[in-house]
Amino acid sequence: MQRISTRRAILFAALLSAGGLGHAQDAWPTKPVTIVVPFAPGGGTDIGTRIVAQKLSVLWGQSVVVDNRGGAGGNVGLDYVSRAKPDGYTLMTGNVGTQSINPTLYKKLSYHPDTAFVPIGLFAELPFVLAVTNSLPASNVRELVALAKAAPEKYSYASSGNGGSPHLSGETFKIATGTKILHVPYKGGGAAMTDLISGNVHMLFASVLELSGHIKAGKLKALAITSKQRVPALPDVPTLQEAGVTGAESGSWLGLLAPAGTPQAVVDKVSQDLQKVLAMPEVQQQLLAQGAVARGGPPGDFARLIADDRKKYARIIIDNNLTAD
Repeated sequence: MQRISTRRAILFAALLSAGGLGHAQDAWPTKPVTIVVPFAPGGGTDIGTRIVAQKLSVLWGQSVVVDNRGGAGGNVGLDYVSRAKPDGYTLMTGNVGTQSINPTLYKKLSYHPDTAFVPIGLFAELPFVLAVTNSLPASNVRELVALAKAAPEKYSYASSGNGGSPHLSGETFKIATGTKILHVPYKGGGAAMTDLISGNVHMLFASVLELSGHIKAGKLKALAITSKQRVPALPDVPTLQEAGVTGAESGSWLGLLAPAGTPQAVVDKVSQDLQKVLAMPEVQQQLLAQGAVARGGPPGDFARLIADDRKKYARIIIDNNLTAD
């Protein structure tokens, strides 16, 4: 009898524990949530994340802290998140560079890109813009290409770091135009922007989200949009296709991910709440004003986007022998 009673007691305790776990997930979050941005402050990934984080904080009634952990094209931040406790309190913003480019560009990674993270959802698309310093004597893409061809390796383009999508956009542009332009990598988009404005480098491919404020203030000249269509934030800037350059389309996107092993109930809640945030007109306008387009969808759609872009950029990287190591 005593043995049966003991077994019943253990079973009852287990049921209580399971019920408590389910309730804890339903109540999530019960403390501040951190979203790791694997880049320095000031870049497009950082700006877009902060817009979303502020609204998630209101929805959850908890602080949502943006933690910038830049380095190695985003790999420092990804390594940190891959080792974080999978309880939903550490999330990450990934972009096309970290999730779809780095797995091919870097020969050695401290995490497994296919198994270290769980996609939660896309939240923005980021068209790129080709911007040049004001002192460069070029007012359109045709003049820029002529300058670069007349003086190979005299001109330079900045990027937020080796291996990121701005770097790959620059290389794609060089291939499409047959030019030789020096690549100057920086530790983050903010530092690259500062040197571009001061004229220490000549051009930069970066998100409209990141560049539009400086362009509208007259600190930089915008020569072209790298996506298929013009963007509302810079309606007078032509696309590369309109400027006479084909095969150089590029851009990025932003999405939330979590460490592998994060409870599905938490992943689903963050995904659903992210959709609520993206449906807010003020969020759409905030992103649009910066040159981004609010774009949501379920985790499965985001996972397919990551996989499709990985295939696309792997071909470019391999065919052109690009490496960041």
